Amino acid sequence: MGFILRFIKNCFLWTYARNTWQWDVLCVVILVFIFLSPKSWFVNSKRPTNSEHQNAVSTVVLGPESLAAEMDQGQLEQRVRAILGRPDAQIDKVRPVRDEAGKTLRYEVDIR
Repeated sequence: MGFILRFIKNCFLWTYARNTWQWDVLCVVILVFIFLSPKSWFVNSKRPTNSEHQNAVSTVVLGPESLAAEMDQGQLEQRVRAILGRPDAQIDKVRPVRDEAGKTLRYEVDIR
């Protein structure tokens, strides 16, 4: 009985050295788990619903040559849709990022 308890204690606390048979057995068990475990164990089962996906906000970074500052909201949406290839994209917010001199470096566009 003492041998079994000592073996369990040693397994949990792992007092075995690298060049022992116990270490080799543990490595084999880990490799068997990695290669034989089903992929379904590691897949995120919660997928967003269509309404959650539509309400998600993404940020896209566009260069200053992509957008003109004088565009209105409709023109901006058409331009962003064309660039992204997403006909359903809706612009939530456009933030210009400028350097110290005031030159526009890029635009951060939040889309839904």
